[in-house]
Amino acid sequence: MKVAIIFGSSSDTQLMQPAAALLKEFGIEYKAMVLSAHRVPEKLSQEIKKLEENGFECIIAGAGLAAHLPGVIASQTIIPVIGVPLNAALNGLDSLFSVVQMPKAIPVATVGINNSYNAAMLAVQILSVKYSDLKDKLINYRKNMKEKFIKENSEGVNM
Repeated sequence: MKVAIIFGSSSDTQLMQPAAALLKEFGIEYKAMVLSAHRVPEKLSQEIKKLEENGFECIIAGAGLAAHLPGVIASQTIIPVIGVPLNAALNGLDSLFSVVQMPKAIPVATVGINNSYNAAMLAVQILSVKYSDLKDKLINYRKNMKEKFIKENSEGVNM
């Protein structure tokens, strides 16, 4: 089980860190890289080929502004790509619209603005279809989440 986390600028590291933390929690190997679809397109293409050769099964791609990175990656591989629109200009709406509006036959799954955690959760769900041990961890995670929620909210809310 391997997931790549790619984002366009080192300044986005903090926004993409929750994805890495969740993948670690589930015991999924990952590789994080700063690559730009505009500044180093040749290097991006080389890395995508390496990911395919090395058995990576999902790519999480964070991008702001024009937010082309997830789509460019998806255009070069059949590995599922999960796009994370990042807050840059226009409170991230420009990034969201860019990531979610992919042309037919080149999809990018898209999560909320700055929500790399959900991108990693979606990667876990995708991989759990193939890996039964991961599926068991995910089922247990959801069970614990529900139990914790019920416990924390069982006494009502003081207002």
